[in-house]
This record gives sequence, C-alpha cells and structure tokens, in this order.
Amino acid sequence: MEVRNCIKCGKIFNYMSGPRFCPACKDKLEAKFKEVKKYIQDNPHATIQEVSEEMEVETRQIHQWIREERLLFSEDSLVTIDCEGCGAAIRTGRYCDDCKFRLTKGFGTLYQTKKEEPDTRIKKKDNDRMRFLN
Repeated sequence: MEVRNCIKCGKIFNYMSGPRFCPACKDKLEAKFKEVKKYIQDNPHATIQEVSEEMEVETRQIHQWIREERLLFSEDSLVTIDCEGCGAAIRTGRYCDDCKFRLTKGFGTLYQTKKEEPDTRIKKKDNDRMRFLN
C-alpha cells in the first residue's frame, strides 16, 4: 500500500489500485455516474455536450464511461466515438466488431501448438569428449 494525493481534491489517502481518487471522490463520481445514466435513459437523443452541460460533468469523463462500456446511448442516437483500432464510428467500448475479431483471432494464433520440429542441435560424438591425461 502506498500513500498518494487524490487527483480531484488533493487529500492524502491509502492508494490500492485504479484511478487515483480518494474514497470520498470515488463515491461522488459514482453518484454522478448514476445521475448521468438516468439522464441518458430519460433523454435518449441527448448529445454528449448536452449531457455534459446539464449534468455538470466533463465530456472527457463521459467519453471514459463510454469507453469502459458503462454508458450506452440508444440505437437511434447520433452519439458515437471512434474505434481505437481503425477509427470507425462505434457506440460503446474501445474497438469496433471487426477490430475485436482481428484481435481475438491474433491472440488465438499465439496459443496454437507448434508442429514437432526435428532437433537441429548438433549431437556430440564420443570422439568430441574431453580427455584427461594420467
């Protein structure tokens, strides 16, 4: 455990892992998330800018919640973010379906077993041994 300052309020707290917020600021942020989620459910066609202004939350924080797949806008909403892989418009997460497929396919090939390859090391012969003189 280490002691750090909260990046929101500056208070000292015991840091375990995750964002560097003190417990009080984490609780406030979680309460704000619930309010934003409720607002989006009540106003499904609101833009990120409108949500930010109405709920007094930074757009950066809303984008983070969308990337974490905690917030999801309605199907007919115009709110999209860019895929980190190819730049395509997506509604939530970090990658589009095509990039997710490519990534999982790439990871799958890492774990495939290799074919048995013949031993290419040079085998020592009896004559190559070290000899001792008496």
